[in-house]
Amino acid sequence: MFEAIASASTLGDALDSVSVLVDECKIRLNEDGLAIRAVDPANVGMVDLDLEAGAFESYDADGGVIGVNLARLEDIASMANADDLVHLELDEETRKLHIQMDGLSYTLALIDPDSIRQEPDIPDLDLSAEIVVEGAQLSRGVTAADMVSDHIRLRVDPDDEAFLVEAQGDTDDVDLELSREDLIDLKAGGADSLFSLDYLKDMNKAIASDAEVTIELGEEFPVKLHYGFGEGLGNVTYMLAPRIQSD
Repeated sequence: MFEAIASASTLGDALDSVSVLVDECKIRLNEDGLAIRAVDPANVGMVDLDLEAGAFESYDADGGVIGVNLARLEDIASMANADDLVHLELDEETRKLHIQMDGLSYTLALIDPDSIRQEPDIPDLDLSAEIVVEGAQLSRGVTAADMVSDHIRLRVDPDDEAFLVEAQGDTDDVDLELSREDLIDLKAGGADSLFSLDYLKDMNKAIASDAEVTIELGEEFPVKLHYGFGEGLGNVTYMLAPRIQSD
C-alpha cells in the first residue's frame, strides 16, 4: 500500500538526484519515508537517497518495493509547476502507479523490482578530510575543470588548510583553491584523489547552488558527497570511485 502527496519541486529534486546515475531503480516505500539506493552500470558511481515522510503533504506506506523507469516518471513530474501538488497512489492489483496533478492523470506501468540491479552496500570508509562547501563553489570548480580535462583532482592541503580542485589538460591547466575562509567548514586531513569528471558533472547537475555540500575525501579513496533538500527532510549521498594514479 502506498499513497502520498508531494510538492512537484521536492519530488523533482529527489528524482533528479537519482536519474543522473541510473535509468531505473527500486523505490523502498518505508513507513517513515522513501529510500532509493542504486549504482550505475559501470559500478563507478552510487547514490543513496532518503526522503522522510514529513517532506510530503501526506504519506502512507507499509513497506513495499516498486521498480520505476526514472525517465518516464521525471517526464510526468516535469509537467507540473514547482508549487503544484502531485498525488501518487499504487494500485497493488495492476502494479501501476497512478499520478494526478492539476487536472492531469497518468498511469505509469511499473518494472518488476527483481529485474533491476541489486542495491549496493555502502562501504565503511575512514576518510581523512571533510570539506563543507556551497554547491555554487563546487559547481565552479567542476565547470572550470571541464574546460581543460576529462579528469578532476580533489585534494586537501593540511598545512595551508585549503581545499583544491585541479585539472590538467593537454595544453591548459585549471586550479581552484578554497581556503578555510572560503569554506563553510574544513577538517583538514591530507587527501588527494583523481576522479572521472563525467560522473562528477552529472552529480553536480542535481546539487542546488545554495546547497551545503559535505565532501569526504582520502588518499586514492572514493569521494563521498552529502547534501540535503526538501527543507532538510531529504538527504542524498553520492559515492564516486577514484581513478588510481599510476606513477
